[in-house]
Amino acid sequence: MANRRALHFVFKVGNRFETACFYRDVLGMKILRHEEFEDGCKAACNGPYDGKWSKTMVGYGPEGDHFVTELTYNYGIGSYQLGNDFLGITVASRQAVSNARKLKWPLSEMGDGVFETKAPGGYKFYLQDCSPPQSDPVLKVTLAVSDLQKSLNYWSNLLGMKIYEKDEKEQRALLGYADNQCKLELQAIPGKVDHATGFGRIAFSCPQKELSDIEDLMKRENQKILTPLVSLDTPGKATVQVIILADPDGHEICFVGDEAFRELSKVDPEGNKLLDDAIAGDKSDEWFAAQKKPKATG
Repeated sequence: MANRRALHFVFKVGNRFETACFYRDVLGMKILRHEEFEDGCKAACNGPYDGKWSKTMVGYGPEGDHFVTELTYNYGIGSYQLGNDFLGITVASRQAVSNARKLKWPLSEMGDGVFETKAPGGYKFYLQDCSPPQSDPVLKVTLAVSDLQKSLNYWSNLLGMKIYEKDEKEQRALLGYADNQCKLELQAIPGKVDHATGFGRIAFSCPQKELSDIEDLMKRENQKILTPLVSLDTPGKATVQVIILADPDGHEICFVGDEAFRELSKVDPEGNKLLDDAIAGDKSDEWFAAQKKPKATG
């Protein structure tokens, strides 16, 4: 599976201004591209919503060789309910720790130079106060699972991820497609995994010709396919093919054709301006305030 790449994790955000400040000013990430859409995504990239939404890709470098975050914003929805499914993203960045302290962004010391912080909306990040051991400071995404062995069978045996570490006592495992890529950490928890409404999605790329093979495999293995192979259009950019899966705990997994995605995901030098213009032009907060109504909770 050498040609597969870890791409991004999707977060739903309720306040784009505060969220952009966190990613840009605290984490020190860059706005790589920003896109606005009038209708909901055919692959439910923005969740189960049909209205206007936006997508902002944020990271430490180009999507071709960095793991980034995809921030989806649904106009008119101000917050989402978090479950216990997403346990955090770990970033190795001495600068991020310094930025947080300087901006008085809340940090909780976990020991061994690791600090826990939260993005607006409550998503957890773990900041390591050190230089990154690889070119990409984003080290791992941690997801909760209810049965570690069952999840390892899915992610390793079916999706082909290599198991880098496995700790039976702590009931955790670290997986990935390549040594120098962001890893996926699975952590077993008691009881069921609850996705609530703030659930995200992890994305990987593979050669486009493999997408139908993945779909066929999941059908043969009676695994859940949330969105069968479909083409997604972005105005003025490349059309990509994706398939959306769900693991045994319902974690959403997107596989996208790599060739078209590399074209789609080129860094847009106007990304910062497009996001700032969209935030400035979004008068929904003012409208809801004037009507003395709260924004909807997703």
